[in-house]
Amino acid sequence: MTTDVIAVIDYGMGNLHSVESALQHVGGAHVVVTHDHNVIRDADRVVFPGVGAMRDCMSEIKRLHCDEMLIAALQEQHRPVLAICVGLQALMSHSEENGGVDCLDIVPGRVQFFGDPLLAADGERLKVPHMGWNQVHQTSEHPLWFGIEQDTRFYFVHSYYVHAQQRELVAATADYGVSIDAALARDNLFAVQFHPEKSHTAGLQLLKNFVSWTGKEG
Repeated sequence: MTTDVIAVIDYGMGNLHSVESALQHVGGAHVVVTHDHNVIRDADRVVFPGVGAMRDCMSEIKRLHCDEMLIAALQEQHRPVLAICVGLQALMSHSEENGGVDCLDIVPGRVQFFGDPLLAADGERLKVPHMGWNQVHQTSEHPLWFGIEQDTRFYFVHSYYVHAQQRELVAATADYGVSIDAALARDNLFAVQFHPEKSHTAGLQLLKNFVSWTGKEG
């Protein structure tokens, strides 16, 4: 039996060891961390993670032509693509971070700062960055939610949050003073603001679902 290959796109931002290890843990695939065009082109699945400041991330994504590789993967709808954290934010049209940065504009929408002060509904001041466990409320059915209960907690680390223009793409939300688009889904793309690789059982279940996903929403 042939083992699927998962290419984790590496544009030099952040330690990708935890993503690689979590994917290997759920099994069923050979995981390669790379920015090699040929490896990514031939992979069965693609993961687009990200950690760091948006301006630096976009600079390296463009320099290494990772944007071209990602767009090519998304155009082949039989190839599932998972974006994580800044990977999700980079898909959007524009980010407020670093004084304003144009992103990939693959998914129309903006990346916005939480604000300072950021207040909860009861007036309590909330810390920025949003760091820790938070409930994720699923707003649409999707194969990547298989075996994951409604309002399960996932691990977040971010100071900016996504607001997608096309609200029908939102697959989950979370609340941290404002409503956060915690997951987006479109065709063979699933993108999350939280870190499944750091989210214990639920995160591993999502990654396991990704490894077996065909790239179709239903």
